[in-house]
Amino acid sequence: MKKEIKHTIRIVFLLLLSIHSIGDLQSQNTENKQVERLQRAIFVYNIAQQVAWPNANSFKEVTIGVLGPDRTTIDLQAMAQKRSIGGKPVRVITHSKIKDIGAIQILYVNNRFHYDIAYILQSIKGKNILLITEDYSYNASMINMVSVGNSFEYELNESLLSIENFTIAPSLSQNAVSSAQKWKALFKDTQSLLEKEKTTVIDKNKELLEKDTILKNQQDILNSQKDAISQQEKSLQTKEQAFEKQLDSINVLWSINQIQEQKYEDKVAIEKALEKQITEQIAFSKVTQDQIIKSRKKLAQQDSILALKNNQITEAEAIIDNQQSIITSKTKINMLLGVIAGLLLLGGVYFFINYRKKQTLNTTLASKNKEINKQSKALSLKNSELEQFAYIASHDLKEPLNTISSLIMLIKEDAGETLDASALENLDYMDASSTRMRTLIETLLQHSKLGAMSDVEIIDCNALLDDLQKDLATVIKKNNVVFHIDQLPAVRASKVELRLVFQNLLANAIKFRKADTVPIIKITSSKDADEAFPDQYYHTFYVTDNGIGIPEIHQEKIFTIFQRLHADEAYEGTGIGLAHTKKIIQAHGGIISVESEPGHGSTFSFTLPV
Repeated sequence: MKKEIKHTIRIVFLLLLSIHSIGDLQSQNTENKQVERLQRAIFVYNIAQQVAWPNANSFKEVTIGVLGPDRTTIDLQAMAQKRSIGGKPVRVITHSKIKDIGAIQILYVNNRFHYDIAYILQSIKGKNILLITEDYSYNASMINMVSVGNSFEYELNESLLSIENFTIAPSLSQNAVSSAQKWKALFKDTQSLLEKEKTTVIDKNKELLEKDTILKNQQDILNSQKDAISQQEKSLQTKEQAFEKQLDSINVLWSINQIQEQKYEDKVAIEKALEKQITEQIAFSKVTQDQIIKSRKKLAQQDSILALKNNQITEAEAIIDNQQSIITSKTKINMLLGVIAGLLLLGGVYFFINYRKKQTLNTTLASKNKEINKQSKALSLKNSELEQFAYIASHDLKEPLNTISSLIMLIKEDAGETLDASALENLDYMDASSTRMRTLIETLLQHSKLGAMSDVEIIDCNALLDDLQKDLATVIKKNNVVFHIDQLPAVRASKVELRLVFQNLLANAIKFRKADTVPIIKITSSKDADEAFPDQYYHTFYVTDNGIGIPEIHQEKIFTIFQRLHADEAYEGTGIGLAHTKKIIQAHGGIISVESEPGHGSTFSFTLPV
């Protein structure tokens, strides 16, 4: 029994030693956390003390809002009992959601609750709320803190502070982290501290696992002792049963007549022997019962100590798991910050290269623009000179023609009766030729003036064709022309010139018709993308007829000025209409072409930019 008591005392001593070690570990962690929490609260108050609000006269107390279930609320409330901000009392409240943020002066947010900083800034914009955050990325907030050991560092986003009209003390700017590189270095220091703390936690975990193994071994020993005590209890029960049998035997002896026949001395001896045996058995039972009670009390005490020890181990494991999750979270955050810093660096290099390219392109473009402007002025001067030349040339050419026509008219009036029929015919031919020459000169002058586009506007092509059909009503009715016109788009062009384009195409479709055939003219359009520039579009117009058609070898020739495919006797005209049309379309930035087969009609198509 003494060996068992000594062994039990040794186990209790080891248990107390383990509890004391865990208590030291917990007290050390608790002390470090308390120092960090106190430093955080002091830091927030010191920062706020160096900021001036634009509406400081509109509130009598400074309200600090803490976003999320953060224990920093308790620390700030405790600090509010001792300190003020700007000579005003401080009140601390908690917000569970961003939308619940009301009339406060300071908002504190910790990144471990994963609130979206951009959404927070948008929600408090224009409310004169100073945003103080912890562990967010560089320049993401107004004032951003980061834990370095048991102290803190911070950086300022002066652009966000100036937007809200905050005024900061010079000392606050001087002591702030001034660049992303320094901020990144702080995170590297923090990462190093976290790695050290992680190593410490791992070592302490190993120590706790070893102590837990010792406790399990001690538990096994206690279980063995319990089994031994159970065996003793069973042995005691066996002896008690034997004692009860002896009592029964005594009763039997007392009831048997043979005892009465024995001698008195024998009776006394038997009674003394029985009394001694009963006394010894009763004493042994009492001692055994006392030992069982004491053993049970010791087991109960050991069970309570083990339960307390298990609870403490469970709490220690929970604290270690929490620290492990915090370390893992901060590690991920630091890795993410490193990736973001790398992306920002790559983005800066990319934007710098683009900036240099744009500068080079702008310089080249400016040089090209100067050359284009110079060429444009020279071209404008040449066009002006060409117009003057065309006008002077046409005027000078028309003067001799007018003289010829006047002379022919005078000859007819003065000597008409003396001239024979052949001479009069020659004079008529000369007059007709001079008239035709005058017409050609006038059309040439008109052709030189096309493409000026001085009256560009948005034109409804449907209304334009309606007006054109009214003007050509006599010709249309005379030739029984049938039109099929789709819904056409509105375009930006010169109304007079676009009207001339449709007028020339419709007049040609009516003029060059097949004999004994009703002219049918179809006008459609489509919107297409430019192959060279897919983001630019143009309208394509199609004018289709069922006329005589055009041979393929002449399909380019018809757009040249004064080029005709038929004699005047067959189809009258000057051969300048399609030349007018091509020049107008090109001046509007489009192209014109024709698809045709002799005897199967023609389709003229032209484009105009959207």
